[in-house]
Amino acid sequence: MWQTLQTALTPYILSPLTVLLCLLAAGGWVLGARRLARQGRAPSVWRTLSFFTGLLLCYAVIHTQFDYYARYMFFMHRIQHLVLHHLGAFLIALANPLPVLAAVAGGRRFPLLARAFAPLRRVLFDPVVATLLFVGLIFFWLWPSVHFDAMLSLRLYELMNWSMLIDGVIFWLVILDPRDPRQARTSGFGVRFLMLVAALFPQILLGAYITFSEPGLYDVYAICGRAWPLSPATDQVLGGVLTWIPPAMMTILGALVVLRYYLNYEQRGD
Repeated sequence: MWQTLQTALTPYILSPLTVLLCLLAAGGWVLGARRLARQGRAPSVWRTLSFFTGLLLCYAVIHTQFDYYARYMFFMHRIQHLVLHHLGAFLIALANPLPVLAAVAGGRRFPLLARAFAPLRRVLFDPVVATLLFVGLIFFWLWPSVHFDAMLSLRLYELMNWSMLIDGVIFWLVILDPRDPRQARTSGFGVRFLMLVAALFPQILLGAYITFSEPGLYDVYAICGRAWPLSPATDQVLGGVLTWIPPAMMTILGALVVLRYYLNYEQRGD
């Protein structure tokens, strides 16, 4: 039992960068939470659970034996990106991690660093840019010729996965920001609903296109060989459905969270 679990958790291809970034994220949360606790502002248990669940899910799909199957089965690849771009990123953003990670500095300010990153943050967290990147990267990495190259190049493969995770976290941070938009000057609730609608339909269309296309749309899996004896048609249909239905459900879940925020602030306003 233990040997099976150990084998499953062993990275298919060891990535020191992945290990380092995940450790930095986990350590940053622990250190930031401790410093906030000393100020009487410790993050709640559910926020901590949400953050680490999302982080562990993302680690599991890119740095365990799961990654092997994601490289050699199209539908497993789609599960991998479903976690990175939607479920894992959603849980990380739902934890509202930025105040906790910012507390790592211990209240010290770095004006030069803040001024250097402020323009980039304004651009990336702009609702139009965040939505275009969120949808655009899905289409980009699933363009057959681009996907072919990415699956055969280790550097492109890692860039693809990390870009999906980072972009997903940014999008969901904009959507799930728990602060009152009128006071924090963040995207309004109406804008967030429009972002979700704008992200919903392209994903549905892309998933439907993959599902109903002729087999062989992603022939890289036929060239490299599949991990399981699954027909190309079945593999592609499963991948298309996973690109279609679960992301749509995550979008609806995001809309419900935004609706809850909206109702809470409206009640407070009354």
